[in-house]
Amino acid sequence: MKETVLDVLVYLFENYFQGAPDTVHDRESLQAELIDEGFDPIQIGKAFDWLQVLQREPDPLARPPTSGPVRCYAVQERERLEVECIGFLMRLESHGVLDAASRERVLERAFALEQSLIDLADLKWVVLLVLFNDPGREAAFVWMESQLLGEHLRPN
Repeated sequence: MKETVLDVLVYLFENYFQGAPDTVHDRESLQAELIDEGFDPIQIGKAFDWLQVLQREPDPLARPPTSGPVRCYAVQERERLEVECIGFLMRLESHGVLDAASRERVLERAFALEQSLIDLADLKWVVLLVLFNDPGREAAFVWMESQLLGEHLRPN
């Protein structure tokens, strides 16, 4: 059985988000297909909840400034993020792939995965999903997709 919310999200992205735009799947049919693929119904429900929160408009008053000082990570955040994750987020922000608001959205969605430790591979998927759902960030999404899927498809 496939174990995590992120496993469900990656499967959905690879099999449905990139599909034909006129293809509509309702939640019930997707859940049935995911269960048939071996996903845990509890994780499926959590994945749909995760996506529902992601698709909500962020609170404009909660948006951090678009430029300014470097973000300092709280102890609890550093305990859950591998060191490479923080460096990766800083690089994405310095290259304009993420802004401060999208970085915070990535962090919020990464922590919502309820994993005790978030590794770089998991974080990259979260970044991709956040960019996919952020209108106006299409170029950043395409770049991130090429980075992630290029790595994902390379043989070990």
